[in-house]
Amino acid sequence: MDEDLDPREAERTRRRDKDLEAERRALLNPGMGKVFKQIQDAQARSADEPPKRRRRRSPG
Repeated sequence: MDEDLDPREAERTRRRDKDLEAERRALLNPGMGKVFKQIQDAQARSADEPPKRRRRRSPG
């Protein structure tokens, strides 16, 4: 696939893939499990709460 691309475009693709891989590896760092658990807990709390009712604006 790289043969069909302009050398600049091929480098851009490699850089993007490297950045995406770095983000994936960062999620495996120590302490990220705690962050993940906090996110899950916050989502569970918001799912248990009834949705906030919006007040209707009076016309005019």
